[in-house]
Amino acid sequence: MKTAKVDSRGQAPVTRLRSFIAKFEPRHQTLIRAVRRAIRAHLPTADELVYDNYNFFVIGFGSTDRPSDCIVSIVAGASGVSLCFIHGASLPDPQKALLGSGKQTRFIRVDSARAMERQPVKALLAAAVARSRMPFRASGRGNLIIRSVSAKQRPRRRSAK
Repeated sequence: MKTAKVDSRGQAPVTRLRSFIAKFEPRHQTLIRAVRRAIRAHLPTADELVYDNYNFFVIGFGSTDRPSDCIVSIVAGASGVSLCFIHGASLPDPQKALLGSGKQTRFIRVDSARAMERQPVKALLAAAVARSRMPFRASGRGNLIIRSVSAKQRPRRRSAK
């Protein structure tokens, strides 16, 4: 994957990505990494747009470095990890795997790395790629781009009670 050698803070994007993931509980860290690997295997030329925002940590995957070209995102918070299909409301979903009721976006809760191997997830990912506004490059590697980091964030781990 092509990445900038260092960003404006003097850190490599992959180093910052690791630090964002490290904020989560160990089981969520493992799950985020596994889902990212699975998507990277399916979309090796996709650009990764990373947002460590107030509510959620998000890695969007798209055919360009523009957020509007992302087709799927990993979304993580203290309560778990989801796979968000940006145009999920218009994707074929005969097995009713997608959750949500928005006009555009739908998601799947990811409870294990094996979720990425399930047929409905593979079919939804293939349909999202096929409907992508901009085609993915045929060869090469995508870029890792840190797009936004919020200074103030909700906790990334559940509080101990």
